[in-house]
Amino acid sequence: MILPDFKDFPRKGRVLGIDWGSKRTGVAISDDTRNFFFAREPIVASRIKPSIAKQIADLAKSENVVGIIFGLPLYSDGKESETSKLVRTCATETCTYIDLPIAFIEENLTSVFAQENMGKVRVSNIKQNLDSESARLILENAIALLNRLK
Repeated sequence: MILPDFKDFPRKGRVLGIDWGSKRTGVAISDDTRNFFFAREPIVASRIKPSIAKQIADLAKSENVVGIIFGLPLYSDGKESETSKLVRTCATETCTYIDLPIAFIEENLTSVFAQENMGKVRVSNIKQNLDSESARLILENAIALLNRLK
């Protein structure tokens, strides 16, 4: 179920963070305490694999998460972009495969900060790891917001 905000999002348990992309979707997961956040292998879109939404749902099931956070790219004025609509579509499709609360958090500049966190690495490593590092930052920001709501 898609939540309008974080008010009803679970306060305990593992959470999955998603940085959606049409070709590569970044993935991160928290530990049970939500003190540590781990970037995982990105989900790569493919004609022979299930949809990205199905892969997200399968990962959520296998990791026993209690909720999913999608990063939502917005324009600088706060309005939704075309990509925002695609993210929402993916989240809605994910709901057809798994019954978990899904929330969104603004994700502007997470890729810039993720690349800064990665430091000086080869271009191939940036391409391979940037999306999941962005997902880790999305998840970390969402958990910080949840902690402030207590």
